[in-house]
Amino acid sequence: MYLVNGIVYAGELTENIKIKEAKPLPYGMLLLTFSTGEKRLFDTTMLQGSAFAPLSDEKVFSDVHVSHGFVSWMNGEIDCAPEYMYENSYAYEEEFVI
Repeated sequence: MYLVNGIVYAGELTENIKIKEAKPLPYGMLLLTFSTGEKRLFDTTMLQGSAFAPLSDEKVFSDVHVSHGFVSWMNGEIDCAPEYMYENSYAYEEEFVI
């Protein structure tokens, strides 16, 4: 729990994490580099709903962009919060992957 401007929030106060780089990999995986310097793997196939359906098209998926710390596709029509991507990704160990 933490307090900001007299308001109590659940959870832990964390720095604003941003994505610096995104590299598309096979099977809907992204190799993300975060503002912390960490590299992590994120599985986009876990993104549910009609908004994310176009990502099943390999051409759309591989045309990923990073802007203002966010990952986006289709000129910003599809995006995902960097905090969500960080919390739902896995540490990348270079000696074990690709």
